[in-house]
Amino acid sequence: MKHLPKHLRPRWRYVAVGIESWAGAEVGRRAFQRALWYSAGNLLGDAGSADADLTLLSFDHADGSGEAVVRVRHGHVDDARAAIACVSEVDGEPVGILVRGISGTVRACEERYMGRATASSTQRDVAFEGAERTATVRGDACDVRTESGRVGATTFDTE
Repeated sequence: MKHLPKHLRPRWRYVAVGIESWAGAEVGRRAFQRALWYSAGNLLGDAGSADADLTLLSFDHADGSGEAVVRVRHGHVDDARAAIACVSEVDGEPVGILVRGISGTVRACEERYMGRATASSTQRDVAFEGAERTATVRGDACDVRTESGRVGATTFDTE
């Protein structure tokens, strides 16, 4: 079976969602997905919820707070936001939902709205074992190149 050409493939938007609940509440991935579908079905109807196609891509919830990425068809973002806002409980546990933002790619959604930016690293020369060596620095960690390979170090070790 052949793939569809790019101009015929569906376009998606990714919605970053913040989840708050009581500290002892157990909110699971499947239960949250079910609550999304139920909310969309009640608000948009069967045909509207099928068109919006809310799908949970990533989910994390612990100690009363969590976050999720929901995939939505391109033309149905407003409908999806309304359906997400209508979720008030998951498996009988009250939850608060906050739409943090909308993006065109999963990576941009996670970096902008969920604080999962890739760590920046720089290369510089450092003093290690009495000699100048090249190191890749990421925060307080350094990967120093030596004759025998790479050595993990902290910035305190390299000064």
